[in-house]
Amino acid sequence: MTDTNNIRRRVKLYMLNEDRQWDDRGTGHVSYAYVERLKGTALLVRSETDGSSLLESKIQPDTAYQKQQETLVVWSEAENYDLALSFQEKTGCDEIWEKICQVQGRDPSLDITQDIVEEGDADDSTFTDEIQDTTPPIDLPACDLSKLEEISELFQSVFGSQDSPIKREKLSLAIENDNYIKKLLDLFHMCDDLDNTDGLHHLFDIFKSIFLLNKNALYDILFADDTIMDVVGVLEYDPLSPAPAKHREYLRENRYKEVIPINNTELLRKIHQTYRVQYIQDVILPTPSVFEENLLSTLNSFVFFNKIDVVSMIQDDDKFLKSLFEIITGDEVEISRRRDAVLFLKEFCTFSQTLPPQNREGFFKALSNLGTLKAMEVIFALDDEVIKLAAIDVFSFIVEYSPSMVREYILQQCNTQEDECILINLVIEQMISDPDPELGAAVQLMGIVRLLIDPDNMIAGNAAKNEKTEFLSFFYKHSMNVLTAPLFAHTVEDKPNKDDYQTAQLLSLLLEVLAFCVEHHTYHIKNYILQKDVLRRVLILMKSRHAFLALSALRFMRRILSLKDEFYNRYIIKGSLFRPVVEAFTVNGEKYNLLNSAMIEMFEFIKTEDVKSICSHVVENHYNAFENITYVKTFEDLKLKYDQQQDRIRNRDSFDPMPTILRNNRFRRDARCPEEEEEIWFDQDDNMDTDLPDMIKTSQTEQEFDHFARIMETKKATKDNDLRDSPPSLVSKTSPININLKCSPNTSPLVGSPFSSPVPSPNTSPNKNGPIINSPVSPKDGATTQMPTNKPGINLVAYDADSDEEEMDEDNVTMSLPSAKRPRLSS
Repeated sequence: MTDTNNIRRRVKLYMLNEDRQWDDRGTGHVSYAYVERLKGTALLVRSETDGSSLLESKIQPDTAYQKQQETLVVWSEAENYDLALSFQEKTGCDEIWEKICQVQGRDPSLDITQDIVEEGDADDSTFTDEIQDTTPPIDLPACDLSKLEEISELFQSVFGSQDSPIKREKLSLAIENDNYIKKLLDLFHMCDDLDNTDGLHHLFDIFKSIFLLNKNALYDILFADDTIMDVVGVLEYDPLSPAPAKHREYLRENRYKEVIPINNTELLRKIHQTYRVQYIQDVILPTPSVFEENLLSTLNSFVFFNKIDVVSMIQDDDKFLKSLFEIITGDEVEISRRRDAVLFLKEFCTFSQTLPPQNREGFFKALSNLGTLKAMEVIFALDDEVIKLAAIDVFSFIVEYSPSMVREYILQQCNTQEDECILINLVIEQMISDPDPELGAAVQLMGIVRLLIDPDNMIAGNAAKNEKTEFLSFFYKHSMNVLTAPLFAHTVEDKPNKDDYQTAQLLSLLLEVLAFCVEHHTYHIKNYILQKDVLRRVLILMKSRHAFLALSALRFMRRILSLKDEFYNRYIIKGSLFRPVVEAFTVNGEKYNLLNSAMIEMFEFIKTEDVKSICSHVVENHYNAFENITYVKTFEDLKLKYDQQQDRIRNRDSFDPMPTILRNNRFRRDARCPEEEEEIWFDQDDNMDTDLPDMIKTSQTEQEFDHFARIMETKKATKDNDLRDSPPSLVSKTSPININLKCSPNTSPLVGSPFSSPVPSPNTSPNKNGPIINSPVSPKDGATTQMPTNKPGINLVAYDADSDEEEMDEDNVTMSLPSAKRPRLSS
């Protein structure tokens, strides 16, 4: 094939999917040839990228091919298997169409090669041929005012009968051949000038029937530049409306704005035509209950392919798009012109949503190369709300289609921009500063942020580039403080500083994002909550006068409890963080409302899931507030479960006096039981006051906690390991040691404890003397305590799990093993 033929026969292949949407199957070049295997002439489409075969379709003598919009050929291969070829040039379409008509022995001047019989109308082809032979051609009445009623009845009679598909086909051919539409439009002008209401109503019914014929050849006539406004005028006189509509007036008054002059006349015509046809489809035509959706499938295809043509033409015009982005990002540009450019970009992106996935990928890549994300930064810095709202829509389209592309851009900014100039921080600031009392833009921006931090759409590979790890680390380091700033600003006291409706709405949105992080992020959000004492701040919002905000705070705590993570549970216990919940329950009284039900459900969860540590804490510290509650049995059952737990502990101690460390440790460890490092870490400050000390803000402390958290998460994922008895030794494995894990009452918490808050809270008082680092532990009962000073409480001992010894010498055990721990009530 020559280069000219390649261009002329360049096509896109589309296939209609189950949702009645056209899927792009690829771009290539079409040809026809005799295929021995198919025993006939076939249409062949080969990919322009790799030369692979995209289509091999035999031209069947009884297949109905349709030519649409001068560059489309549509046909059905089998049941629910529709195909379409969209040609780059009209000449290529005409050439293939002539070949199809030649094989079928049809007239190439027609736009359809066969009479179409819809499914269920006639299953027997012989019976169908008999109907075609016996159905006489339709003779249309003369176009005269006195014949309008007769014409209307004739047009409506072709629907509903057994042979209606044949009648509709013959009526369509008669209308097209007799130039009947333009004659009817001449009658419309006469009726409009004479105020002939009856005639106008008959014309409305006639044109409604023409639309229902669902023929592309008729749509080409109806939507031509010289007829479409008259068709709109006919559709203004709906007999069911008390007064005529003013569709033509609306379309004329809404002048088209050309932000940049469009020199392509075909593109300009397509834009105008698509807008008007879309208006007819969405506004003028009756609702789907009157207009059967399947009877307008060709109209949907007409709009669909028009939009593809518009997007493709604009996308291929590099000069036009470059000029558009120069207006958006330029320094000295009038605000009205910049606004029009952003609104045009929004409409352009809206059109792109109809594109198949392959086309959409190229579309958004082209926008990215032109600097769309850089343009978003410029727009978010403006004060014009109209521009900002349009930009949010554009940004939403981009993030929804390719969040990875946006994340990659943000990570690149991290190396060159200050934190306040990074795109995601600008988005968060726009969300926080939304002036709308209903926070419409903030809700949309919150959805964008959630998409960007959702690990489910991140690439997690084994290579050096791991998007999930890299981006989440960046987000919690550079953006999380920006997101939570309003929360910390409004919870300085023991009640919300500002409790108006808009602030409550904003804080509720922020809690929704944080709850999403708790559910989908593990290590990062846990580290952040424990370091910043976030839950204490959130529970201050339980005192808000807005019930929805109090519920959001409670829902956040409920989300944390649902993880049944012992780190979180001990954090809640140490901070007495159930106190605000109990106070809110007491203030609410016996009111039967959503807040009451949500709190009861949370305690029911603790009871049902048997969260022992939380259950013990609630009963021991707060049961007085619930002992008189009788309308539910939740609290009675919770107390009963606690009593049973205490009985089991006492029975175990009375019947099993042998220290647990001396027993053979070959047993399956409960996945919920704390590991040895966790026991060491928490037991060293068991007797500390409930007030939390101030956070020691050192990078070393954070690194130690990060390391420990990773160890704990890794160990909890490993089950059913046999623990073998072997004497503990130092990490360096130089000599055995004796350790008593019980701390004296005056022992200070370890450096790296997550329970210290960097922000003072109502229940926290700073240590005037500062934190005690590596303070010696007071010996008790003559036990010698040896504690390394470089890594307090972490990796003190290493157990040789691979030892083959089944029994140990009792004397060696006495000399080298640490004393047994006291029983833990919460285990």
